[in-house]
Amino acid sequence: MPGMKIISATPGDAPVLARLNRFVHDPHAEHRPDIYRANPPLEELAPGFAEQLGRESVRAFIAELPGDQIDRPDQTGGEDHAVGYAMANIVRRAENPLMHAESIIFLEHLAVDPAAVRRGVATALLEAVAAAGREAGCRRLVTDVWDFNEEARAFYRTAGFAPMRRLLDRPL
Repeated sequence: MPGMKIISATPGDAPVLARLNRFVHDPHAEHRPDIYRANPPLEELAPGFAEQLGRESVRAFIAELPGDQIDRPDQTGGEDHAVGYAMANIVRRAENPLMHAESIIFLEHLAVDPAAVRRGVATALLEAVAAAGREAGCRRLVTDVWDFNEEARAFYRTAGFAPMRRLLDRPL
């Protein structure tokens, strides 16, 4: 999309990620309230994001769009506004008797403001994560998605992801 910028996130961007996190967290809290807390306070989220962004293995990116391209009354004008983020972790596994050595980049979060959906934001963030993985010598980009999140599952299918295993749970 013209005017979109993808920038690397730093620990100083933790408040931005905390604000944008609701777009990925809220559906999880709605569908799995047994696991996810509803409405986590931003002031509690930001320090955790800052800590994660300070790790050597973490790669994170923020998508920005000019305000005049965002369909929300509180985000207007020519100033750029953060409309999404992706956070990933590089995981390295040593060879062992059962498995080959492997380096992957695991996409932990992908969040896009609903006012910027279907404008290529998620795809651009995903490509930034893939490029970071390639640069770090990773062979694969891996993520997980909840079964209830059909919109995300469809996005990942379109982006070339295929299921590799199923994680099942059962209440006790």
